[in-house]
Amino acid sequence: MDRTPAFIPASETLTDRFGRRIEYLRLSVTDRCDLRCVYCMAERPDFLPKSELLTLEELTIVAETFIRRGIRKIRITGGEPLVRRDVVRLIENLGRHVGGGLDELTLTTNATQLERHANALAMSHLCRINVSLDTLDRDRFARLTRGGDIACTLRGIEAARRAGIGIKINTVALKNENENEIPAMIEWAHDQGFDLTLIEVMPVGDVGSDRADQFLPLTAIRDRLEQRWTLTDLPDSTGGPARYARIAETGGRVGFITPLTSNFCAGCNRIRMTCTGTLHTCLGHDDDLDLRGALRTGGPDAVDRRIDTAMAIKPEAHDFSIARGTAPAVARNMARTGG
Repeated sequence: MDRTPAFIPASETLTDRFGRRIEYLRLSVTDRCDLRCVYCMAERPDFLPKSELLTLEELTIVAETFIRRGIRKIRITGGEPLVRRDVVRLIENLGRHVGGGLDELTLTTNATQLERHANALAMSHLCRINVSLDTLDRDRFARLTRGGDIACTLRGIEAARRAGIGIKINTVALKNENENEIPAMIEWAHDQGFDLTLIEVMPVGDVGSDRADQFLPLTAIRDRLEQRWTLTDLPDSTGGPARYARIAETGGRVGFITPLTSNFCAGCNRIRMTCTGTLHTCLGHDDDLDLRGALRTGGPDAVDRRIDTAMAIKPEAHDFSIARGTAPAVARNMARTGG
């Protein structure tokens, strides 16, 4: 297979009406998942008909249009992206642009499918994977994922490591669930050579429970970590919203994504496209632009015009709020939006 990067010259940079340069696309390939995490989706989710999804060829065309417009980083998301048939072929197609238009191609996964896909992914110019893992306790994992087997996830992580793929762990902080386990999670990750990023629960979609019962502010978690360890803030960035600190005693990095306790919208460089071709300029707003219809009726030129519209309407900040009894900020769930 030809691994020569495909060069796509950027026609112009994408800049929104607040002067923010948009260089990061989170590209969902499916709303389906083989787990049912309690903060992500309802126990019995209503998945989209497969006929509504963009084909892999259409996803490639849209992604390459974004690359031409100045997108430098693409993250493949879902749902669980690796449950989509032949998705590795899409990753291989986009991987050809790393070093010739794209700076980075990454993947977010729950790792359940990694054991069988790791070697192919390692060959695809994939730069890194982010593994969603909220606990190392078998029973808690089964409860939080509504039936998942942590052994499968851990085997997937090990397969990716053996294949030489860079790994980062993402952990959602959940009140009365994993808050006391977070130090052990960090120690485990750093012992494996992985960064770990903590994430606050976000009020996106109806998951059948009150988000106020799940929300754990990372300001409180950091205070507890600093009673145990020495944390030094770092200027490091992986292109997303995480802010990093080095833990002297473990030698590793811990990241904090704090959409509620410390709004990071002023530096937002991201847009999201769902598996149906709907473009969302902000996770916390119900704005949407139909790229599927544009592509099928007018081709890449029509997609270009919709992207221009997106830059004109991207909001300055999200409307997230977690207060008991309040509805989610947006009705669509994270799996449908792209995690």
